[in-house]
Amino acid sequence: MFKFNFRYFLLAFLLFVVEVLIALYVHDSFIRPYFGDFLVVILIYCAVRSVFSASTLKIAVGVLLFAYLIEGLQYIHIVDRLGLSDNALARTVIGVGFAWWDMLAYTLGVGLVLLLEVLSGRKLSES
Repeated sequence: MFKFNFRYFLLAFLLFVVEVLIALYVHDSFIRPYFGDFLVVILIYCAVRSVFSASTLKIAVGVLLFAYLIEGLQYIHIVDRLGLSDNALARTVIGVGFAWWDMLAYTLGVGLVLLLEVLSGRKLSES
């Protein structure tokens, strides 16, 4: 089950750097809110894939469900309920606003992961 994969680790690291740069320096109405969400599921997939050996489909679906869960927690204003309204890190990492467009961005991000994995020759049931 545990198996380190340097390629996915490197991809996760690079995507993390891109996400941090977006969070710090991009304050627009498309890249930060939507492209950032699109990339974050790819980042999480690569991070999980870098340490776990499981089927591509299981990891991808797990990442997508996790993203949906976080978005659902935003819907119930979890940051406020936890008393973290003044915590910039919590507001950035967890998020504070539910949006159906975010759900679409997550879905498209995981869809791209699956497409790229299939195109690279990996079967969806393959670990």
